Amino acid sequence: MKTQQGSELFSAIIHTPFGAMGVRTAGALITELFYLPASYAEKAPQDALAERAAQQVLAYCADPDYPFDLPLAQLGSEFQRRVWDTICSIPRGQVRTYGEVARHLGSAARAVGQACGANYFPPVIPCHRVTGSNGLGGFAGDDNQQGFTLGVKRWLLAHEGHTEYAWQQTTLL
Repeated sequence: MKTQQGSELFSAIIHTPFGAMGVRTAGALITELFYLPASYAEKAPQDALAERAAQQVLAYCADPDYPFDLPLAQLGSEFQRRVWDTICSIPRGQVRTYGEVARHLGSAARAVGQACGANYFPPVIPCHRVTGSNGLGGFAGDDNQQGFTLGVKRWLLAHEGHTEYAWQQTTLL
């Protein structure tokens, strides 16, 4: 049975190869993209912007080079936005560690990890491209290595051609 509870929080819920994604809009802006387990029922887009976001997420799932073009709300602190801008410069198929991003910004790895966990717009801001120095690290505020969100991170990295995680992609399909 598909979950309906909580669906009122989203302007759309779409199924993806890694689970589901909730889309939140307010006026002419995307206010959040949120990873959800596949148990969430799809919800038809409630407005044109939610439809546009849903189409772009699905296009990205089909083609990792698909360029997102969505009006994102200006959220987060100045530091978080600096981290997110840096993350957006990591090429598809590559990763950087929290420490590498921190050194680039003159900050601490933990602060970078917290900014990644506060990302409102995955995969548009590809925080999945930031890993720990000895493995995946956390994702979406969770570091359970067998958990749902790290499964999403593995899928995204494999989808984008990061060969270390390619064998794990099929476990989520």
